[in-house]
Amino acid sequence: MAKILIIDDDESMSAVFCTALEKNGFQTISTKDGKGGIEKARIENPNLILLDQVLPDISGNQVLKTLKADLQTKDIPIMMLSNFGQEELVKEAINDGAQDYVFKYQVEVQDLVNKVTEVLKSTAPHE
Repeated sequence: MAKILIIDDDESMSAVFCTALEKNGFQTISTKDGKGGIEKARIENPNLILLDQVLPDISGNQVLKTLKADLQTKDIPIMMLSNFGQEELVKEAINDGAQDYVFKYQVEVQDLVNKVTEVLKSTAPHE
């Protein structure tokens, strides 16, 4: 069973995503800030991370950079979540190794689940 780490300070949004992912057979872990997210990524070794752009302590892009620079977490696919369509942030995240960029206000929960499933399929080690 794939394990998804959600790093998002919007607890109601996190809860919605967790419920939807769990209904689709994923195990979920969530945390509300960047430092906690980095720590959980190292401890839990999730199959995929959903990372909010705006966090209370450090930016999502900073968390992304930290995780991609760490040998232990660099290969975990990361999908950015945001309420903002700031092109600069989107470009920066993709350049820094984000697999996808999802706008929370535009995404249906099932679409998010589908995107997670697709990313996991595309990044799974091929036999």
